[in-house]
Amino acid sequence: MKRFLRWLYKKRMILASALAILGIWYLLLWLTNLPVFILPSPGLVADRFLEGINRGRLLYHIGVTVLEFLSGLLFGSLFAIVMGYLIAHSRRVEEFIAPILAASQAIPVVAIAPLFVLWLGPGIWSKILVCAIIIFFPVLVNTVHGLKNLPPNYRALLSTLGAGNRDYLYYLEIPATLPIFLNGLKIGATLSVTGAVVGEFLGADRGLGYLINLARGQYDTAYVFAIIAILVVLALSLYNFVEILERFLLHTGNIMENNETF
Repeated sequence: MKRFLRWLYKKRMILASALAILGIWYLLLWLTNLPVFILPSPGLVADRFLEGINRGRLLYHIGVTVLEFLSGLLFGSLFAIVMGYLIAHSRRVEEFIAPILAASQAIPVVAIAPLFVLWLGPGIWSKILVCAIIIFFPVLVNTVHGLKNLPPNYRALLSTLGAGNRDYLYYLEIPATLPIFLNGLKIGATLSVTGAVVGEFLGADRGLGYLINLARGQYDTAYVFAIIAILVVLALSLYNFVEILERFLLHTGNIMENNETF
């Protein structure tokens, strides 16, 4: 019980925000008296959520979307790490890749996502690709920034000790870059959920984005609100998971303390 109360105290601002949103929601309903298909009540949204859970189809579609954004986050992050390492260590690679990356960020993902659906089909792989592309850039930028801003005295000290490339990577680059990389991963984690839904909007027969399209076409606004709430919870959960991972890695690995001993 004490642990639960402590958790509630730590999350008091989040709970206060949720209560404020509900209060504003009910106030709008009272002031405007809007019809249900425009602004449903929180109670009706909760009923539609429970109805979807009881029927079993909602859990299935949640699982599909979760698989899509987790896979996209994994592949996009791995590719960003590899590219970031190459860019940080090679001027030629940076000069070759930088214009391509800048041009790619000028193209909206929603403009090219239909092409992925056309090339890869309406299945899961087109959604994974959209997620990977969306989270690639923030993770890449943080990786390159971390690798390029390593303390020069640490590198010089390792060099005098006869360290090789593997030693640089293990004892300097990974520990010093990890905090910055995890910051980029937190941004990418929330964007990956958006990427999955965008991909599903543009062509899918399953997933939460597909359900939103279906409910919107039937003017089932309460169900749309319920799915949006699920997406918010998924994004926050993934963000909090990366935060917990960050705390665990930086605490157990003693990143900063290890750096000071070089």
